[in-house]
Amino acid sequence: MVADLPQEEVDRLLAAGRRRNFARGEVIFHEGDLADTLHFILKGRVAATVTSRYGQQLTFGLMGVNQFFGEVALIIPDSIRTATMRALEPTETRSIQRVDFEGLRRQHPGMNELLVRILADRVARLSDRLQEALYVAVETRVRRRLIEVAQLYGEGAPGTVIPLTQEDLAGLAGTARATVNRVLRQEEIRGSLSLGRHRITIIDPPAIASRAELA
Repeated sequence: MVADLPQEEVDRLLAAGRRRNFARGEVIFHEGDLADTLHFILKGRVAATVTSRYGQQLTFGLMGVNQFFGEVALIIPDSIRTATMRALEPTETRSIQRVDFEGLRRQHPGMNELLVRILADRVARLSDRLQEALYVAVETRVRRRLIEVAQLYGEGAPGTVIPLTQEDLAGLAGTARATVNRVLRQEEIRGSLSLGRHRITIIDPPAIASRAELA
């Protein structure tokens, strides 16, 4: 998140980029594309998906305003995108080309620290997810993803509507759709959420967070 980064360097980086607009459902880049740009989200939300060996599209990450994606493009020449990024709604980003970033690094050494911190944040998040996958019960992971997505869509407030499918949540939690359905039904019976077609309304976030073992 930008709040954790040196604001002066962030502003300098964004000033070197250009605005890009994407319609709901539009692909920003595909898995396997040449990676040559970093994107900073100014408006909207995006999903990161990968293709399984069976050809399924699996959602493994969601991002919103003030988050970066595609940072590997800035450090590895001719690298390949490892995921497809798709706009979940009308989305605006600031796109920074690798060649422009290299120019900034030569003029402003602080850019190196900024890049290191962006990468360190990404590694820390991946490490947390790996530990969860190894040591946290799958039902707990589903509830944690519910809380995270509720934060993304409504800052976790009661009444937040999550416009995602159960397949999307299954990808985020690293489990099967049947498991997600079971957990959601349990929470619905408890009155913590209500289910609709391709949408989940969060009614009692603290109760879900408690069962997700979140402080």
